[in-house]
This record gives sequence, C-alpha cells and structure tokens, in this order.
Amino acid sequence: MDLNQDRLVSMYRQMVLIRRFEERAADFYREGKIGGFLHLYIGEEAVGVGAIAALEPQDYIVTHYRDHGHALARGLDPKRLMAELLGRATGVSGGKGGSMHLADVSKGFWGGYGIVGGHIALAVGLALSAQYLDENRVVLCIFGEGSTNIGYFHEALNLASLWKLPVVFLCENNLYGMGTAVERASAVPSVAAKACAYNIPATRIDGMNISTVYEAAALAVAHVRSGQGPYLIEAMCYRFPGHSMGDPERYRSKDEVDRYREQDPILMLGKQLESQGILDEGGLEQIDHDVSKVIEAVAVFADQSHAPAPEALHEHVYAHPLNHREGAA
Repeated sequence: MDLNQDRLVSMYRQMVLIRRFEERAADFYREGKIGGFLHLYIGEEAVGVGAIAALEPQDYIVTHYRDHGHALARGLDPKRLMAELLGRATGVSGGKGGSMHLADVSKGFWGGYGIVGGHIALAVGLALSAQYLDENRVVLCIFGEGSTNIGYFHEALNLASLWKLPVVFLCENNLYGMGTAVERASAVPSVAAKACAYNIPATRIDGMNISTVYEAAALAVAHVRSGQGPYLIEAMCYRFPGHSMGDPERYRSKDEVDRYREQDPILMLGKQLESQGILDEGGLEQIDHDVSKVIEAVAVFADQSHAPAPEALHEHVYAHPLNHREGAA
C-alpha cells in the first residue's frame, strides 16, 4: 500500500511535532510546572502516526498512559494538550487528568489510562457497543507488551475473538516494561504468538518504519471492518528516554540506546523523502523550523492559561456533595 508524497510529508511533520512537543514537555517538567509522572513517546512516533493514519474519523482510539503522541497523531489541539499536562483549565480534560488521562470524545479519542492493561477491556466494550448498534466503527486499542501478562489482556482477547468484535489490538513492544526486559517478564516474549491462543490473526512488524506500520494497520483495519473479528499487531519499537522522567535507566546500556537511535523513525523517513526526491535537506529543515514555532506558541498558551477554579472540584461527578447533605437533613 504505497503512500503518496503528500501523505508521507504530512506523516513526517506529525512525527516532528510529537518529538518537539515531548521535548518541550520535558523542559516544563524539569521546571516543576508538570507534576506527577511524565512518560515521553520519543522514539516510538512511527507507531502512533502510522497506525492512526489508517483509521477513519468515526473510529475510536483507547490507549495507555504514554499517550501524548497518540493524541497529537489523532489531531487533538496541541495547545490544549500541553495545557492539560500543566493542569490548566484550558486543557483537554479541564486540567484534571494530566499527562496520563488525555481525552477528546469529539475526535473518538477515549483517553489514556493509568491502570496497566485495564483499558484493553474498555476497548473491547466499545467494540461490543459498535457491533450491537451496527455502527461502521473500528476500535484501535494501543498497549505495551507489559500489559499482556495480566488478566485483562487475556479475558479481553478471548471475548473479542469469540464475538468477532471490531477491534485492532496494537502492542507497542519497546522491549521494557518499566525497567524489566520482556524476556524476563513473559514466558512467551512474542506478543503476536500469544494471539494464536484466541484464534486471532497477528503479525510482528518493524515499528520504527512508518510505511511498514501504516501498511500493517491498514490491512488490520480492513480485516476488522469487514466483520472478520479482531486483529493483533505487535510493533517492535524503542523509547529513547527512560520509562518516565527521573528514570535512572540502570537496566540498559548507553550503547544499546545509541544503537537504536540510529534507527530513529524521523531520521529514517527524512532519508526516504530525500532519496525519493520529495524533499531536500532544506525542506526538512523548514518543517522543523515551522514545527518549532508552533511549539513555542503551544508553550506560551499553556503556561499563561489559568488553573481550574476551586468549584471545579464539584463538576463532572456523579452526585453533588450538597445533595447528600440535604438528603441526610
């Protein structure tokens, strides 16, 4: 499935946007303006951009807590995303979700989730709803390889296969669950191999090559949308920073990280664009310059936005606290 020139350039721009967004988020974290945890997507951009490009606007996405890149690839407003990271009222979740809980239902982006693997069952529930309502909708469920050793994963895949639900399971296998290598945590290191237990077709691909990711995702989405049931993709990738900000990274060597940096998906696509005569070095630099200006504006907007008002604590809850007191009286 060949991608045309405009699509490739757009994907390159999206990956650069994610990279610069994450780098600025890291700066904000070091400045103490982002609290809690911050999990960066640097190095894995080709997976999110390539897979999400294969979806239609009506499709849904449910993902894990390393979710900034997925949200940007889906087209969420980067200003509101950065504001959410800073806990500001202008954020996509009103400043209440932070880094791990980005969401925008208008984009079919049902959010990042902090409970490892817990969102896999939720994605299957959304797929069941789409099937029951006879909607032309596919659910893309993104998770890490560490999620595949817990009950949610196995129960969800079993039901999805049994009921032929319209869900694509996308595993971002970046080789480490926090600081534990996959072969030390899973008796079956290949996630694609686990899918056969539930009669789900699966493939393992190079997640650092965006064209490969897009092709695999397009085939999987077509399979699922045709009513043939779920499909699983295991995208082999690598996160260049640690698991989260503050990770001492004692579990892997600098040489290993440097080797994978040579496969940087942005660098690889840039070389492809040059070799095919689509963009020259100046064109690539112009994209980086333009994206950097966008991120400057994003940072200013987020930093100058105000925090949620105190009364926002009582919004978007199931019952207002005053109702309970009045009932008790």
